[in-house]
Amino acid sequence: MSNNETTGYVYANALLQYRFANDHPFNQMRLKLTTELLQDLGYLKTSHIVKPRIATEEELLLIHSYDYIQAMKHASHGILSETEAKKYGIDGEDTVQFKHMHKHSARIVGGALNLADEIMSNKRRNGCHLGGGLHHALPGRANGFCIYNDVAITIAYLIKHYHCKVLCIDTDAHHGDGTQWSFYTNEDVLTYSIHETGKFLFPGSGHYTERGDEKGYGCTVNVPLEPFTENESYLESFKNTITPIIQSYKPDIIVSVHGVDIHYLDPLTHMSCTLDALYEIPYIIKALADEYTDGKVLMFGGGGYNIWEVVPRAWSHVFLALLGETKQQGHLPQKWLDKWQNYAPCKLSTTWKDELADYPYIPRTAEISASNLKVANLVKSWF
Repeated sequence: MSNNETTGYVYANALLQYRFANDHPFNQMRLKLTTELLQDLGYLKTSHIVKPRIATEEELLLIHSYDYIQAMKHASHGILSETEAKKYGIDGEDTVQFKHMHKHSARIVGGALNLADEIMSNKRRNGCHLGGGLHHALPGRANGFCIYNDVAITIAYLIKHYHCKVLCIDTDAHHGDGTQWSFYTNEDVLTYSIHETGKFLFPGSGHYTERGDEKGYGCTVNVPLEPFTENESYLESFKNTITPIIQSYKPDIIVSVHGVDIHYLDPLTHMSCTLDALYEIPYIIKALADEYTDGKVLMFGGGGYNIWEVVPRAWSHVFLALLGETKQQGHLPQKWLDKWQNYAPCKLSTTWKDELADYPYIPRTAEISASNLKVANLVKSWF
């Protein structure tokens, strides 16, 4: 394999089967759009593809409780009672039951574990699993569009099978609560989440005072940001905190979550970042991995609900960063535009830049940035 083919990309059409309903905001079509964009650009080749498998029950039990897994199996066949559905978090509008949900959710986990094995056995230097990143699922409860927490299971798998010390970097707009609570008393992983403050956004947690407990005290780090945070303040808060943390913690591998819902066009959040920041984030994390973990990094997808205008362009740069390719400029591939414009409910952007015609003016930029800087400096002072 040539150097850049040592990057893995988890994909199979079967990953698109993780689907709650046709009109549900969590739509894996975004994974297909991104994959075809990378193929049409000529960067994603067959040799990069890591096929997912269905994770075993034993692997799911690394994080999830036995009764919860059985309930998800029952829900897969439509035989879960209303009471049980409520107990296990699959009765609301967000996270609902669908056919074969256990199998389709376990496949997302298995894709991550296959990639983790390839990275740890040095078959791959790094890789991404954009169809994963289901960081809200709790050990005994579905939550926030997430059934099984592939991020947490992968971390537990790396600790168990490879005795790794893991740094989890979560840049999704929503706090990575499921991952945090799964390891709140564990010193083998440091969970870092930079997100829109829970004052106004699901799941409501992720305050900077949540720092872990018992042996894990100090191994949970949260950087909550104000709504309408823009690129400069976001990147300043991120860089100022993540570098001292990785220097102090000294992980063996980085696991990162790249939700792209900090974009100003995302329908579910209140952040004001653009593609420029989203392009930058994976390059920052890749550079940290090259410097501190011998290049070992496994990048997940996560949130991102504007599937036409934001996700494909942003997620492409997760893979491009891992390859060591430069950021894209100019026009998107015409073949991709011609195919997908027919399906898109809006006019597709033809270039890699945000048009910004509808970018909202933020009157309190200085105030927002000052507030974010205060939190970042406080967090930084702990390391």
